[in-house]
Amino acid sequence: MRPWELIAKLEATSGRKDKEALIEKGADNEFWDGARYAYDSLMTFGVKKVPEMPKRVYAVKPVGIKWTEFQALATSLYHRKLTGHAARDAIEALMNKSFPEQWNNWYRRILRKDFKCGVTETTINAVFKRMYDTTDEVVTTFSCQLAKDGTDEDGNLLPEVSGTRLIDVKMDGVRVLTVVYPKKMGGSVVQYSRNGKELVNFELIKSQFEIVANDLKEAFVFDGEVMSASFQDLMRQVHRKSNVQADDSVLNLFDMIPLREFMAGQYNVAQQSRRVALQMWYDRLSPMMPNVSVVGYEMIDLSTRAGEKRFSEINAAAIKGGYEGIMIKDPKAPYTCKRSSAWLKVKPFIEVTLKVVGVEEGKPGTKNVGKLGALVCEGTDSGKHIRVNVGGGLSDNLRAEVWDDPKSAIGQLVEVHADAITKSKDSDTWSLRFPRFKCFRGFAKGEKL
Repeated sequence: MRPWELIAKLEATSGRKDKEALIEKGADNEFWDGARYAYDSLMTFGVKKVPEMPKRVYAVKPVGIKWTEFQALATSLYHRKLTGHAARDAIEALMNKSFPEQWNNWYRRILRKDFKCGVTETTINAVFKRMYDTTDEVVTTFSCQLAKDGTDEDGNLLPEVSGTRLIDVKMDGVRVLTVVYPKKMGGSVVQYSRNGKELVNFELIKSQFEIVANDLKEAFVFDGEVMSASFQDLMRQVHRKSNVQADDSVLNLFDMIPLREFMAGQYNVAQQSRRVALQMWYDRLSPMMPNVSVVGYEMIDLSTRAGEKRFSEINAAAIKGGYEGIMIKDPKAPYTCKRSSAWLKVKPFIEVTLKVVGVEEGKPGTKNVGKLGALVCEGTDSGKHIRVNVGGGLSDNLRAEVWDDPKSAIGQLVEVHADAITKSKDSDTWSLRFPRFKCFRGFAKGEKL
């Protein structure tokens, strides 16, 4: 079965299992190659419009074009040896040698990066592995390094948040991975979302990378977050197809990885060394890149009191600056294209000291029935009178002890973590969002240290 015939049958078939059966029956080497070209996110062709071939009445039906002819075109487009009008003319010339079903159902869909037949790279890889009894994939799955949560379900920092760590902030923007090819490889720049979708609306940032592309000896991936004047405006620009206005956007970089290592899934250079290299690269070229910046960082020993104090200061600055989170990174860890504890994300939190004025039993149907459910806390912080029930962060032992002797807790000062101070519309009293017990303060009731 020829690939375009297989695509037509897949398009007319519903049901994942039926589609998989069709692929197993009809796929050949050309189909697998075409699937890789169409679904590999890092293989882009730099063309926005691919013409559709009208159906014609032929006196003599054309033989069509060979896969090797299309491969030569795709390779030139991928390496940007063909761009602009030259790319358009080359595509049209090859189309005119083809016949409608071959072009429209096969080659055109590859150039448009989608078979449009209800099949994903996951399905293609699954069938290929089963047919050839292999762990290899036809389509390399796009992935980047992702952070794990640095707190438990009660909002307490995990044990991994200790020792010397690289600390920076998580911005409230859009994750963007910018692939920059040096001039000898075409000098092109392609941007992707964290899921491998190509982003085309940050042309000003891309143009600035193109200017400095020749500084690179090989292709690199620059990992960062795009920010603009407001998050809502930014999200509108990301998805807009016309009238794009993203000139105020700034790409804030926090990592750089050679493309070949990124595609292999890991770059075995320590996090701190990568940040130093990124900063040195940027310092040389920053005058030519006004819409690109590098996120600052600090090395902090979280096992010391001085480190804890500095972390609290960074946390306070993150709250004031409106950042989405604090990133805690292992300075010795490699870049790994998966979710990893080498990067931990912690939401900025506030700390308030309140007095315990009461206790409440755990709610019916929960594990805390018959023991402490929450400490009722009250006090003033930053001129705001706060009253809140604190149920998170309490250990089972503490719940049992306090419930056995409630008077031991009444009057004690407690340190409480929360996401923010909130106010009800119907009350003059303030509360806390997601309050979590940290510790009791002082040696005696009411004593603050």
